[in-house]
Amino acid sequence: MTRALRIGNASGFYGDRFDAVREMLTGGELDVLTGDYLAELTMLILGRDRLKDPRLGYARTFLRQMEEGLGLAHDRGVRIVTNAGGLNPAGLADALRALADRLGLPQVRVAHVEGDQLPVPEGALTANAYLGGGGITACLRGGADVVVTGRVTDAALVSGPAAWWFGWGPDEYDRLAGAVVAGHVLECGTQATGGNYAFFTGHDVRRPGFPVAELHEDGTSVITKQDGTGGVVDTGTVTAQLLYETAGARYAGPDVTARLDTVRLEPDGPDRVRITGVRGEAPPPALKAGLNRLGGWRNEVVFVLTGLDIEAKARLVRGQLEDALAVKPAEVRWELARTDRPDASTEETASALLRLVVRDADPDTVGRAVSGAAVELALSSYPGFHLTAPPGKGAPYGVFEAVYADPGTVTHTAVLPDGRREVVPPPARTRTLEPVPPPPLPEPLPDGPVRRAPLGRVAGARSGDKGGDANIGVWVPTDEAWRWLAHALTADRLRALLPEAAPLEVVRHVLPNLRALNFTVTGLLGEGVAAQARFDPQAKALGEWLRARHLDIPEALL
Repeated sequence: MTRALRIGNASGFYGDRFDAVREMLTGGELDVLTGDYLAELTMLILGRDRLKDPRLGYARTFLRQMEEGLGLAHDRGVRIVTNAGGLNPAGLADALRALADRLGLPQVRVAHVEGDQLPVPEGALTANAYLGGGGITACLRGGADVVVTGRVTDAALVSGPAAWWFGWGPDEYDRLAGAVVAGHVLECGTQATGGNYAFFTGHDVRRPGFPVAELHEDGTSVITKQDGTGGVVDTGTVTAQLLYETAGARYAGPDVTARLDTVRLEPDGPDRVRITGVRGEAPPPALKAGLNRLGGWRNEVVFVLTGLDIEAKARLVRGQLEDALAVKPAEVRWELARTDRPDASTEETASALLRLVVRDADPDTVGRAVSGAAVELALSSYPGFHLTAPPGKGAPYGVFEAVYADPGTVTHTAVLPDGRREVVPPPARTRTLEPVPPPPLPEPLPDGPVRRAPLGRVAGARSGDKGGDANIGVWVPTDEAWRWLAHALTADRLRALLPEAAPLEVVRHVLPNLRALNFTVTGLLGEGVAAQARFDPQAKALGEWLRARHLDIPEALL
C-alpha cells in the first residue's frame, strides 16, 4: 500500500501571510505544498491588471514568495501546486523558469495547466470555467516540481496531487470525494486551524499555523498542522470549514460530486481530526464558470452624527445632499448605523454613522458631483458635521455572474515540463441522481425551562459568499444541543432573526453527521462582492450577527 500523502497549504487568498511558504517548507515534512490565490473578486483584479499589461494576470505575490521558496522546496523534495497563474498561467510558468535560472536551479521543472479561459462575451472582462484536478495530475505524472494553474476548483489543488500519488482513476468517486473534502478543508488556510473560529476564546489563535492533510489511499484523511505552530485543529474548526461556502448534501465539482452528508469526523489525537465515510458520485453534466464585468462606478461618503437628534440630523443632511445633486445617480443608498449610546463617555460612542453609496454607469455622476456636494455642506448642515474621511472621486466596481459551460467546449490541457501538451479527457458525466431524501431529524428535547440568550452561547457559525448569495453554516458540539437546534432554527426562524433575509428565499440543508445546518440566502449580496452593494459585501460576519441574536434556549444547554 502506498504511504500517506502529506500535503500542506500556504495561502487561502491573494494577500495571505507572505511568510507562510517559508514557514511550511521549513516547519515539517511535506510531499506537496499548495497555494490558493483565486476568488471571484481576484479574477476581476487580475483582469484589470491584464488590461494595463498583457504580460500580467497572475498573482505576483507568489512569484516573490518563490524567490526563497523555490530553493527550499527543491532541497526538501516538495512539489508545489498553485492556482496563482490566474488568467495567465503560461506567463507565470515562464517567469518561474526565469527565476529558477537566476537562482541557479535550472533543474527545477515547471509545468502549467490551461484551458479554463472561455470566449469572453461582449461587455465582460473575464470568463473562466472551473477545471478539476486532472491537469495537475498529468503535470505531476510528467515530472513537474511546480505546477501552475489558472481557474481550477480550490479543492483540485489537493485532489489532483492525490490522484497522481495514489494512481486513482477518474471513476474512483469515493476516493476522489475524500480528497475533495480534505481539499475544501485546506483551501482557506488558517480557517481550518482556528482562524475566524466562532469558539476562539480559550485557544491561542494569535498566529495560527497553516493546515496539513495526511491523505490515505482509501480517500480517508487526517487534518492537522505542523508541530509548534499556533492555533487549534479540532472537530469544530474542521466542521466550520466544511460548512464554509457550501450548501446541501451534494458538493458538486468537475471531477466528482462529494456527498457532505456522509462525512464523519472524529478526534485522532491533539490537533488531529480524522475524516472518514465520504461517498462520491459522478460530476454534474455541466462545468461551472464565472464571468466578471465592470458594472459601473461607485462612490461612498460616511457622515458622522454625534449626540442628540440623530434621526433629525440624518434627515437634514440627506435632504441637503439630494437637493444639491444636479443629476441623480442611478442608484442611491442611505444607511444609518446607530452605533451611538445615550450619555456616552467618549465622543466616538456618542456617534452614529450615516453611509451614502451611489452607483452609476457615468463616473462623473458619482465622482466630483457627489464628493463636492458633500464637502460643501461642511458649514451649513447639522451641528457637529464631519466625515470619516475625505470623499474620493469614485471607483469602478465589478459584477460576478455564475454560468455553466458544456465540457465539450473546454480543452483542459496539461503543458508538461518538456513542452509536450497533454489533453485531459473529461470524466464520464452521464448520471441519473435521485434527489437526496431529507435526513431524519433527531428526537426533540423534552419541554423544560428556557432562557432568553444569544444563539452563539450554544452554536457556532461561519458564513460566506457565492456570487450574490450568502451561506451560513451553523453547528453545535453535542448531541443534546443538536436535538434542540435541528428543530429550533428553521428557515422561517432565520428570516425572523435576520430581517435582511425576510423577503428573500432561504433554503435550509440538514447535515446530521456534522450536527449542522447550512442555509443559503439567495440574493442577499446583490451582484456579488465586487459590486460592494452591502455593508459586509462577502457576508463574512453574517454568521456572527446570527450568533448574537437572542432566542429562547433550553436552560439545560446554557
